[in-house]
Amino acid sequence: MQSEKFKSGYVSLTGRPNVGKSTLLNTILGEKIAIVSPKPQTTRNRIVGVKTMPGAQIIFIDTPGIHKPRHKLGELMVREAQESSREVDLILFMVEPEEPGGGDRFIVELLKGLQKDVFLLINKVDIVKRPQVLPVIEAYSKLYPFKEIIPVSALTGDGMDILLEKIVEHLPEGPKYYPDDIVTDQMERFMVAEIIREKVMQQTEEEIPYSVAVEIIQWTEREPESGDGAIVIHANIYVERKGQRGIIIGKGGSKLKAIGTSARLEIQKLLGTKVFLELWIKVKRDWRSNENILRELGFK
Repeated sequence: MQSEKFKSGYVSLTGRPNVGKSTLLNTILGEKIAIVSPKPQTTRNRIVGVKTMPGAQIIFIDTPGIHKPRHKLGELMVREAQESSREVDLILFMVEPEEPGGGDRFIVELLKGLQKDVFLLINKVDIVKRPQVLPVIEAYSKLYPFKEIIPVSALTGDGMDILLEKIVEHLPEGPKYYPDDIVTDQMERFMVAEIIREKVMQQTEEEIPYSVAVEIIQWTEREPESGDGAIVIHANIYVERKGQRGIIIGKGGSKLKAIGTSARLEIQKLLGTKVFLELWIKVKRDWRSNENILRELGFK
């Protein structure tokens, strides 16, 4: 019988692009459910991760980084981040170990209107000395009455135990929303598309990553009795301009082959079975600013 003291709730991760929100989520869950890249604005959709512990269940929402949008996709990403923060029990505002800049101050102003408990997470403390964090704490404390201020390293896991303990303290009593073995509510097809997009980002430079979308167009599971039980996946990689198509393909198809091989190996690990992956590059001119195309690709 479940204890009456069981605690549960929704917790959103917010902050500027590229501060380490997806890395933090993956570290907490012990599994990779969000793609990670050194390039900003990696997360485009709201990704839900579930951490179940004795006596508590935390449902994390990793939101797109809040930034000044330059196209329709950017507007949708920022709106998604803001709407997610309105629905939760607790907000984790992640920053880097430096005094607040204009982007951080902008987010603080948004937080003031939400009337939610907010933790400040100072990430990347593994790359600075502890005394350097003190003025950062002081500067942020003057901007907002944070419930907790916790230095962490999403990369090394430093501070995770304290963070989880403090989150549980601030959550209300509630039901267990997901079974113990669930770590994300994301569909396999979405996660496969994200893996492919991540590999494109790793293999390309400059503006290419922001101009890429991935759509799964075919997913066939072979029967173990008549075949090998493998999954055959066909996916389109969309870019905005013809020149970008050539960059992703690479000389003699070398770059596309590297993307496909790297993605296939990770997808096989995710799905636990052999995978055949076919990738095509398609041009959808200025798709990030076209509402109809954004809807077709699953952006709301």
